[in-house]
Formats: sequence, C-alpha cells, structure tokens
Amino acid sequence: MAGGASNDGSDDAITGINVTPLVDIVLVLLIIFMVTAKLIVSKSVPLDLPKAATGSEIQTTFAIVLSADGKALVDSTPVPSDDAVLALAKTAREKNPELRAVIQADSAVQHGRVIHMLDLLKQAQIAKIAFAVAPAPPAAPTSPSNATSGAGARP
Repeated sequence: MAGGASNDGSDDAITGINVTPLVDIVLVLLIIFMVTAKLIVSKSVPLDLPKAATGSEIQTTFAIVLSADGKALVDSTPVPSDDAVLALAKTAREKNPELRAVIQADSAVQHGRVIHMLDLLKQAQIAKIAFAVAPAPPAAPTSPSNATSGAGARP
C-alpha cells in the first residue's frame, strides 16, 4: 500500500504529481521576499511627509523652526514665545482640517522644548506631525593601521 500502489499486485508507475508541497514552499518564499524587500528598500527614517499636490488641491504645512538660541519661527514669522504657537496652530487647523505640521529643531535644542512643541500641536488637534531631518554623511570606515593599542605601541 506504500506509495499509493493498488491491491491488484500490478507494478504500475505513479503518474500523478502532487504539487501541493511545491505551492506551499513557493508561497512561503514569496511572503519572505515581500517582507524583507520592504526592510531593504527603506533606508531612511520613516516620516509622515505630505503628498504632491494634484489639481487645484494644495496641501499646506505648518512649519515650526526651533533654533538653538531660543527663537521660534512659525511659517518664517518670529513668535514671541513657544506658547504663542498654540493659537497660531488652532487658527491654521480651522482653515485646513488636513493640516500637516513639520517641526525643524536644531540639534542643540533641548528635548523638553521639542516635546512641549509637540504637545502644543496635539492640543491644537493637529494629528499629522513630522520632524525634519538632514541626511547624515556616510561613516568613514576605520582601518586597523589607524588604531593603536596601549600595550606594545611604539612611538
């Protein structure tokens, strides 16, 4: 009875091919390739960036710039304090319910100030917020000849 042989004692060859295991393996490989392709292609920080404008529909952004010297700009206009951003954000949100905010903070700005700005935007009910980043230059590889060890190093 092994191999699907019949009881009549004839030694006929099995002519049917079972493709189910082949299909299972191909589908598993397809899923693995689809998942890993997504990881390989995205080399940048995932951000919620605005889409390109189509037709007469224009998406506006609410740009906030936080400088290291404590100044804040909203859409290139200086604001007296960080708390003044809340009123401007609410006004901009009333004009455009699909408003997107972009926070551009200098790397020397304190983390607490950026979080406070994020909180002000959430209070204004702006849900789509992105952080502007600059691409980092590729890191230079270190060669073993540049590295010196403390033990046995000669001047």
